[in-house]
Amino acid sequence: MNPDWLDHARRAVPRYTSYPTAADFTAAAGEAEAAAWAASAPRGEPLSVYLHIPFCETLCWYCGCATSVPNGYARVGAYAARLQQEADLWARAVGEHGGIGHLHFGGGSPNALRADDFAALVARLKSGFGLRGDAEIAVELDPRTMHDGQVEAFAAAGVTRVSLGVQTLAPAVQAAVNRIQPPDMVAGLVADLRRAGIGAINMDLMYGLPHQTTEDVAAAARFAAEQGAARISVFGYAHVPWFAKHQKAIDDAALPDLPDRLEQAGVAADVLKAAGYRPIGLDHYARASDPLAVAASEGRLRRNFQGYTDDPCETLIGMGATSISQFREGFVQNCKDRKIWGEAVAAGRLPVERGIALTPDDRLRARAIEQLMCALEVDANAVCSEMGAPEGCLEDALARTRALQPAGLCTVDGSVVRVPDSARLFLRTVAQCFDARTSAAPEQRHAKAV
Repeated sequence: MNPDWLDHARRAVPRYTSYPTAADFTAAAGEAEAAAWAASAPRGEPLSVYLHIPFCETLCWYCGCATSVPNGYARVGAYAARLQQEADLWARAVGEHGGIGHLHFGGGSPNALRADDFAALVARLKSGFGLRGDAEIAVELDPRTMHDGQVEAFAAAGVTRVSLGVQTLAPAVQAAVNRIQPPDMVAGLVADLRRAGIGAINMDLMYGLPHQTTEDVAAAARFAAEQGAARISVFGYAHVPWFAKHQKAIDDAALPDLPDRLEQAGVAADVLKAAGYRPIGLDHYARASDPLAVAASEGRLRRNFQGYTDDPCETLIGMGATSISQFREGFVQNCKDRKIWGEAVAAGRLPVERGIALTPDDRLRARAIEQLMCALEVDANAVCSEMGAPEGCLEDALARTRALQPAGLCTVDGSVVRVPDSARLFLRTVAQCFDARTSAAPEQRHAKAV
């Protein structure tokens, strides 16, 4: 490990699933902007839809997502009914489009929904928006809380891809994060999904969890590869107890230190690459035949609020409390408070509470950041030309990247910035050089780089 990297690893940096990031959203952009931007979606162009299901039957202490334990199904069912109403609101607001190309259920745990409510939601979206024949329908699942009939309901609704939260297989680590999940449970669900015809299976792993060792991470990576996962993500645990209050249940003293985290991420990469997976961007791996790997090899890889994707859609409608929508003109976020969100929907209003309108400089920097995050390199002057900006508009960013060269985090050749494979974990650190807004965001709004 390069000792010069430790100071950089301690820095708090955004994940850059958008630029500007959600930390820059304000009440200056709200329902009126959301309605206008949705109406301006280009005629005939496909769009993406994301539905947030903010419920889990049990709470994992590492989680930083907007979720809660419903203690019964009444709250979940009521929320699902409101989601159908919100879908109708957006369907009326959006311009004439080409139907849904990508539909993603995230959480929380979307399998908190009963099979009939899930089917009803998909049916409502199909009737309100239309679903393209080649659409991907993806669902995030918690293997611990699958119920009878759910796999069959997913298959009947046309689900094409699922993401399983595996995280770790080590019993001591599972106990420390309140997520007991034997390997046989995951393997059994994989078999059930494949029997139902859902063959595209992703797995999410984590490093940096309490009591986790390098061998624990390697074992989880080997398991995911042996199960034939199409895509595998390897996320570093972000310890932000000031933001995610339930993380206070995790013993700080049990967390691996920075050198251990770097080693854990490295061994996961070694195991997966040896198993034939291609590294994708910051923290994803994919089989060579998977559409994500194909998109990366062809220069079509994108990054949005769901992470790395082959989804080319420029319009993404987020539904549910806290969800974020993306338009060419800017971003908007739904109300975080579920009660306020539900009241807005019931009143027939788009439940948006904040957002941001994009400036030409935002678009320029967003393009540069996305290229760097996806391809590990970017030609700043070429981006200026592509975006209609004068050459040299990103010179401030290039100056900051040059300062990272001595540590080996990147190389700068004229206007071309490259991140070596060995420094892949520091992609966000290099991308931050192109961020003109980051200095205004409080340090604690973001997790550490590694």
